Amino acid sequence: MNRPEARAEAVTEVEAVTVAGSVTEAAAVVVVAEDEPEDAAPATAAEWTADDDWTDEALALLRALRAPHRRNRFKQVAFGLYCTLLILVIWGGVPSFGLFLQASMGADYTTHGPGLLAALPSGIAAVGLATLLLAVRDGLWRGPVVPPRATTDWLLAHPVRPRPVLRPWFWLSCGLAALPGLVLAVGGMVALGLTVRVGLPAALGWCLVGGVCLPLLGVCAGLLVQHSPRAARWARTLTPYATVLVLALAVQSGLAVAGHPVPWLERVELWSGPWGWAGIAALAPTPAAVPGGWFAAALLLVPTALGLVLADRAVATVPLPLLRERARTAAGVLAALRTVELRAARLAVAGASGGGRPLRVRLPAPRRPRLVLYWRDTLSLLRAPARLGRAVLLTVPALLCAVLAHGARGGLSWAVTVLALLFGYLAAAQLLEPARIETDDVRRASWSPYPFAELMLRHAVVPAGLGLLLAAAGAGAVLASGGGAAAWLAPLAVPPLVAAGLVNACRGAARRDLLYRSAQPSGGSTGVAVFAAWYAAGPAVALPVLALPFSAALRGGSASSLVQALVIALVLAALLLYWAHARAGRLPAQSRPGPAGPQ
Repeated sequence: MNRPEARAEAVTEVEAVTVAGSVTEAAAVVVVAEDEPEDAAPATAAEWTADDDWTDEALALLRALRAPHRRNRFKQVAFGLYCTLLILVIWGGVPSFGLFLQASMGADYTTHGPGLLAALPSGIAAVGLATLLLAVRDGLWRGPVVPPRATTDWLLAHPVRPRPVLRPWFWLSCGLAALPGLVLAVGGMVALGLTVRVGLPAALGWCLVGGVCLPLLGVCAGLLVQHSPRAARWARTLTPYATVLVLALAVQSGLAVAGHPVPWLERVELWSGPWGWAGIAALAPTPAAVPGGWFAAALLLVPTALGLVLADRAVATVPLPLLRERARTAAGVLAALRTVELRAARLAVAGASGGGRPLRVRLPAPRRPRLVLYWRDTLSLLRAPARLGRAVLLTVPALLCAVLAHGARGGLSWAVTVLALLFGYLAAAQLLEPARIETDDVRRASWSPYPFAELMLRHAVVPAGLGLLLAAAGAGAVLASGGGAAAWLAPLAVPPLVAAGLVNACRGAARRDLLYRSAQPSGGSTGVAVFAAWYAAGPAVALPVLALPFSAALRGGSASSLVQALVIALVLAALLLYWAHARAGRLPAQSRPGPAGPQ
């Protein structure tokens, strides 16, 4: 068949497809009707030549068929941009304008300048490295090039060139990544202008160098990880070390603000990579400028431009089976988020990200049957060292916030204590994964001789023991550094925090009906607040209650305040365990297969 006859036949097919609405909608129907089994090998595109190229015709047809819907889509995008701009103006622009107005009338904010300049070297390095790490981790399960399922399942399987189809999605990811960097650059301009009295154009220009280049470099790195299995393996291997480095940089930034900077180490960090070059650029217009600001800016701009050019060319080389897999994962995660199944979304991301080989740790089996549960919980945590590592890492900021609360007064001390307890809760929650797995599907507990509610209480023993070890080690480190007896508040907080985590683990299926309750006559609704209170019930009760006695004990450090904190912590732990027991008792009756909710 020659090309004119093929075009005529294609027009006839187009008319048939137009009745259905659009090519993508018709393709989605075909995909659903003829969906292959999950375990089937992904199909590959048939061989075709340049004479069979229908890329221009297909894209023109899509533009024509999508024209009626383009106006509605434009309205949705414009409304989203309007809301975003309105939030930025109300919560950022108006307060910033007020601060500048007060500064022009004599208010002095330069007293905060030395602290800001001390925090910038290590702080910007921590933020920059965290940005690159998040972009790389995104490339493990999604990546910057993820078109819709209809495009991957139908359009790309036909004789069309993938580059014109995939390029818009790559540049859309670049734009979305650069937007937060632009906002941070404007925030840096305001902070430097108020506290250091730097010219606003110069501050904005230098802050934009790192604020825009780092996210774009992260997008390019994410595409490399998405495309290359070798790069993905390196990303999984280096993630724990990069996480530890981010935390160390954040701690160093806090110590610098407290008056303990390490100049030579900061200089090494600033020149160690793109995360540090952004700090050199941000410091360039300030009195704390590091020599070589223009060179650091060039080191950021040139690799970013080169990376974008290479990534733009590499977009077409992403394998079609991989695009199909990523599109399915992204659609599943989005569906889980829309239905408020946050644990299902997290498990989908973890499953798509993959990981190294699990550790084959062995422990001698206990001789007493009553110890089997604790042996199994301990073994499961040892075979997933990432959870233990995250628990250790989260313990560090919890102790640092407690140290800061010791020197604070009034409401600030209470707020910092809540923050310390929040980090402590997150550390304890990492150790409660065996309990959450048990509630994902209560049928797994059929092996246990205990009732389900009592079984869940026994799942708190191993996390409490490991948490006490971590807290005792942290308290010992604080005491060795010259801290007072208030350091022993760390072990006291473990039982109620573990009990709060167990309350959350036993909440069951997501109560989406709460989102649509409590309608107000004015048209508003408190459903979101009610759902959030149900979802985070354990820590929402534990943290404010513990913060009052713990804040007083941190400020005073007397024996009576420690005893009072101990009594309140034990009573609260008992009440939370009773609550978790009651929640767990209702799970078998209302259970259903599948994840029930995250930590």
